[in-house]
Amino acid sequence: MDDIIVVTSDYVPGHRIVKILGVTWGLTVRSRGIGGNLVAGLRTIAGGEIKEYVTLLNDARETALQRLIQSAKALGATAVINMRFDTSDMAQAMTEIVAYGTAVVTEPVENQQTVTLS
Repeated sequence: MDDIIVVTSDYVPGHRIVKILGVTWGLTVRSRGIGGNLVAGLRTIAGGEIKEYVTLLNDARETALQRLIQSAKALGATAVINMRFDTSDMAQAMTEIVAYGTAVVTEPVENQQTVTLS
């Protein structure tokens, strides 16, 4: 069981859920340093995308997702369904990012029709 399937739906296409293991999550708390906040603050004057924060949040979501996968593996899951991200600010200088979902054990369903989207 090397890979965990992670989906935002309540089912895994082509698989049957055989056991629900419970809620699982991965989280991280990130803070941009003073220099990053200064650069980002200057960018707000001109308007547009604040690339420093985009990079920070993308990296944080990836970390939270990898921790979710590790947690699901530790529970013996083969998949996580209903995966979501949530964020909240902490102490005006930090952001918490959590990835959460339901850890499940699935098995492939034989002879299931495949739907192709075009």
